[in-house]
Amino acid sequence: MTKRAESKYKINRRLGENLWGRAKSPINKREYGPGQHGQKRKKPTDYGVQLMAKQRLKGYYGNITEKQFRRTYDEANRRRGDTSENLIGLLERRLDAVVYRMKVVPTPFAARQFINHGHILVNGKRVNIPSYQVKVGDVIEVRGKAKDYPFVLESLKSTERDIPDYIEMDESKLRATFKRVPMLADVPYPVKMEPNQVVEFYSR
Repeated sequence: MTKRAESKYKINRRLGENLWGRAKSPINKREYGPGQHGQKRKKPTDYGVQLMAKQRLKGYYGNITEKQFRRTYDEANRRRGDTSENLIGLLERRLDAVVYRMKVVPTPFAARQFINHGHILVNGKRVNIPSYQVKVGDVIEVRGKAKDYPFVLESLKSTERDIPDYIEMDESKLRATFKRVPMLADVPYPVKMEPNQVVEFYSR
């Protein structure tokens, strides 16, 4: 197991949830956190509940940095409308999130690496920034020889998750169109996400 995979699975165990709904997750066998004190869980305070909600959402999107996540929250708060819904919309518009939703990679971590290596086109142009904000109507496509990578073909066949309806996918061309910005209820999270708690956390 790679260091990256170990880190990914530690996120699951620390949070006590199978964040990505994967059959391989060790949380399926050990429902307690890693380390010497992993089995000692106290009832969380309100602050603890809010912090956990933030860590859960951050972890789900490839464990993005606090700086990036806070910047995304600030942008969601600046916009009109419900801040928690804005936050989900901005996170789902990240290019790595869209590539993950297309099912051409098995995890958000793989999506980030896939984009960094230049395997993704947005409207015909190569984009290698995972946090790039996709717009409604943008066309996202797997580039060149990467379409034949075994892990891409294997991921597409996986039954662990489905492609959501806000992404229109042409599997024969490995090309997708981002149809609309989703609401919280539209996003197929395997675990309960509480962006309202994240808003409370940053509003303290």
